[in-house]
Amino acid sequence: MLALQAGEASLVLDPAQGGSILGWTRGAVPLLRHASPRAVIPGDTREMGGFPLVPYSNRIAGGRFHFAGADYRLALNFGDHPNSIHGIGWQRAWGVACVARDAATLTLHHTPDADWPFAFTAEQRFHLAPDALHVSLAITNRHTTRAPAGLGLHPYFPRTATTVPRANATLQFRADAVWRNGADQLPVERVGVPPEWDHATGRTVGDVALDNCFEGWDGTAVLTWPDRRLTIEADSTFRHAVVYTPLGESFFCVEPVSHMNDAINHSGMRVLDPGETLRGEIRFRLN
Repeated sequence: MLALQAGEASLVLDPAQGGSILGWTRGAVPLLRHASPRAVIPGDTREMGGFPLVPYSNRIAGGRFHFAGADYRLALNFGDHPNSIHGIGWQRAWGVACVARDAATLTLHHTPDADWPFAFTAEQRFHLAPDALHVSLAITNRHTTRAPAGLGLHPYFPRTATTVPRANATLQFRADAVWRNGADQLPVERVGVPPEWDHATGRTVGDVALDNCFEGWDGTAVLTWPDRRLTIEADSTFRHAVVYTPLGESFFCVEPVSHMNDAINHSGMRVLDPGETLRGEIRFRLN
């Protein structure tokens, strides 16, 4: 594991376990949820504080898609779940390209296999400041032909305040539309954001259960607890946000992503030429 430090802030990364974020804290205050013991033993990345989404975000229906005249079937990578999910980066060991006291770069070199049929190189760059965390993501097509590619980050935030028991966070963001899901959690209809899902003026986390992709996101989200405020700023690569607010859980997620759920089956995924790179940066600022 790698431990970065900047003033009272610390960031712990686990390159071997999905290139994941084990935790980000300032002093005694967790800015991402604390990873559970299951994150390390037996190694469940879903219990981490956050992990990368590469080369796609969220679900691919049945692990099947058609691209450039060929049909592909991916290995299903989520237990008995009927879809492939979250890409492959979160289930692979990443290499450490460089590390300093307050920064680190992780890399993943993928050769075609049953999980993803196109070669690529992915990179995560972390820079920690006393009051901020910058995460840069990139994917380069190393295949001999054009290939689909996507990026995203899956952070888990604590639902309640550290110093005020049972005080839930509020979430504020703007988007043009949202995808409604079917019973299988796959997108079926793009609609304007309904009033009960509208977070433009802020809404308490837990008011509504969401696991939906918002489209036309302006790249900014504000998370407020009684004892702190965190602003997410994502550049133009990330104009979709998957918002996951499961009822009864101690966490929620705001995931900056480059495309909609199941985008490869909706002609909504970026296609890279050989050697071309898709990159983007996400900034988390305490204020």
